[in-house]
Amino acid sequence: MRIRLTPNKVIKYLILSDLAFYTGWGFINPIFAIFVVEKIQGGNAFVVGMASAVFWLVKSLLRVPIGIFLDTCPSERDDYFALVAGLFIAALVPFGYIFAKIPLHIYILQGFHGFGLAMSLSGWTAIFTRHIDKGRESTEWGLDATSIGLGTAAAGAFGGWAVTKFGFTSVLILTGIFGLFGVGLLFALRNEIRGVFDHKLLDHGLYLHLRDIFHREKK
Repeated sequence: MRIRLTPNKVIKYLILSDLAFYTGWGFINPIFAIFVVEKIQGGNAFVVGMASAVFWLVKSLLRVPIGIFLDTCPSERDDYFALVAGLFIAALVPFGYIFAKIPLHIYILQGFHGFGLAMSLSGWTAIFTRHIDKGRESTEWGLDATSIGLGTAAAGAFGGWAVTKFGFTSVLILTGIFGLFGVGLLFALRNEIRGVFDHKLLDHGLYLHLRDIFHREKK
């Protein structure tokens, strides 16, 4: 039996986006507790635990409702927009950490992180499931998991070293850049996802809107 590891374009870019985004978070996740204790006023083990709780509560409680909403939308465009918007929100969180001073700031940012991932994962899983190559489901899910695992492993080692050399701010900026790069990779799928950037629909909608404006002015 011939084994082919090259997925179709949609799956490939979803995996590459995951690789970039989660590699970025791999820089800071292993040392997040140290960041909270050293850089946040009143930061301690309790604050770290609460920050983790806020993230998982928001992400877990919103995941199903967002998924239900997206399932009621007939167009794949909604899944794509949820994926891009959610990942963009999550990618901005590391930049917010730079300016965080007190535990409340961390909790709010963790809430945004959970909300962003709940959105992006709802869209990501829908698109991935819909476009996965038939007969290669386990292989392509495995490619995604393996790429995330290897990227996170390398980033964890590098992030710990980078913090000792350059400080937390540099690593947080790098995390955000990787996250935004992951978002940017998704724009390569704008022609593959049905209904995204449909110029005919946009032009038609703009025409109707302008016609309505001019019609009202004539009256």
